[in-house]
Order: sequence, then C-alpha cells, then structure tokens
Amino acid sequence: MTKPPLYYIDSSFAVPRLTDGLKATYDLRPEPGPGIRAVATHGSTGIDAATMAKLPDLEMIAVSAVGVDKVDLAEAKRRGIHVTNTPDVLTDDVADLAIGLMIALYRNIPRDDALVRSGRWASEGMPTLSRRLTGQRIGILGLGRIGQAIAKRAAPFAGEIAYHSRHPVADVSWRYAESAMVLAASVDILIVATPGGPATDKLVDATVIDALGPNGSLINIARGSVVDEDALVAALVEGRLGGAGLDVFAHEPHVPAALLPLPNVVLLPHQGSATVETRDAMAQLVLDNLAAFFAGQPLLTPL
Repeated sequence: MTKPPLYYIDSSFAVPRLTDGLKATYDLRPEPGPGIRAVATHGSTGIDAATMAKLPDLEMIAVSAVGVDKVDLAEAKRRGIHVTNTPDVLTDDVADLAIGLMIALYRNIPRDDALVRSGRWASEGMPTLSRRLTGQRIGILGLGRIGQAIAKRAAPFAGEIAYHSRHPVADVSWRYAESAMVLAASVDILIVATPGGPATDKLVDATVIDALGPNGSLINIARGSVVDEDALVAALVEGRLGGAGLDVFAHEPHVPAALLPLPNVVLLPHQGSATVETRDAMAQLVLDNLAAFFAGQPLLTPL
C-alpha cells in the first residue's frame, strides 16, 4: 500500500476535500458541508465541534491513529456520530520505538553517531562514558495495549518493572504503583504510554518530574499534553532530571528551543507508528471502517 489513506479513499469513495492540500496547518475549509456523511482524519488533526457544525449530515469519523484526543468526542456523542480509530496495528512499532529511545538515551547513540560523522573522533578521542541500561528500574505510566507491549520488551533489561494505570491490571506480574508520583519516585526510567486528552493533561507535572530526579530519565511516546512541557524543559536545563527521550511534544511540530542543544535529550518527530507496514495497516483499517459504515455493517474498531 505505502501511500496515505487519502489516496486509497479517493479511489473508493466520493471525496470532497476538507483540507487545503495537506498544508502544515491542516486548516479545514468551511465547505463543502451538506451531504458529507463520513470524515477521515489523522490523529494529530482530529476534528472539533466547530467543524462538525459545518457538516450537518455527518454520521461517522474515521481516525487514522489510536489517539483521538484531537476529536471532540463529547460533541460527537451528543450528535450520535460514530468514531473509529486504528488500535492494535500500531502497538508493536510504538513499543519498539520506546525501547529504541531508551537505548539511544542511555548509550548516547545520537551523540556518538554525530562524533563519528563529523570527523571529530580522530581529534577528540573517545567520548565520555554512557550508562548501562540493564538493571535499571523501569516504570510505565499507562498499562494499555502499548504499555503492556513496552513492558514485555523491557523485561530483559529491567531490574524491576512497575506501572500505574487508573486501576490495577489483571493477570500481570508487574508491581502496581498507586499514583504517577509514587511510580516516578521508585524507578530510574519513566515511560509515558497513557492516552492524551483532558483526563491526562499534564499528568506528569513538576512534582512527578522532580520525583524522578537528576539520575532519572523520562521517555514519552504517548502525547505531548500528558507532560507539563515547561516543567520538563526547566528540569532538564537545571539538571533536576537526568535525561529524556521524546517522540511527542505539546505543540507539534514546534519543539522548545531550549531542548535542542541539550546532550542528554533524544528528540524525534512523532515517529511512533511511522513504518511502511504499520501505516499501510492503519490506512487499510480506515478504509475497512468506512466501507463497513457505508454498507450498513458493524464498524471494526468503534470507540
């Protein structure tokens, strides 16, 4: 498949374009409105109540992502609009990336790669030592599909795995922590894998970050909104947090300038699901949900 969902949607459905040529701002046009029964959107774009109001016949929203925090779910529910997402198909890739960020951060892979590429290895000699990952205590904030996949991958590295979710998860052996604060205070690495949205906005605040401390590290592959970004930047700049591996940010694609020169930070442009295989599977699931909707059949992945 290897093309964006819109390419395949065009070939299967009547598609009035609601985006202005995939511009960086993804500004939605006010027209066309009447007659549109379904909208396909990306998780980072979503659809708000104002846009839904311009679509009086809207019955279904297909989101090409697992996260739906940019969709006004309350308005969709009020109007009886069905919402689907693309869970499961991206779980493995996001979990893999969390492990990759952890290894890259602890072993200084980006720094050492830059040293070799710049030709400075010969003149500067060996870089400063990195840190051992094996044996570190790893905490996972949010033990859903992705959180559990991360825990299974992290098990060979970890001295201990602990987690915090809204409730203890049945049939897992990992230690449950009563709060994000308790979890952060008891681990060396905190991996954020919880959904975005109002319920988790700035869940990782200054107190949680300080509980991790100057020897702790934060990995975020969830949503930028889950972490108080100002508090995170301040802690990293001031040395109150040991390091961070970030795939998501509060105001994407904008990244705080203060993070860019920091050697103890690994930064990625929201690449969790960005593999050919997973993006193909996500596109197919969007198409399958749309096809089911228009055929009057049960949706595959309704919220």
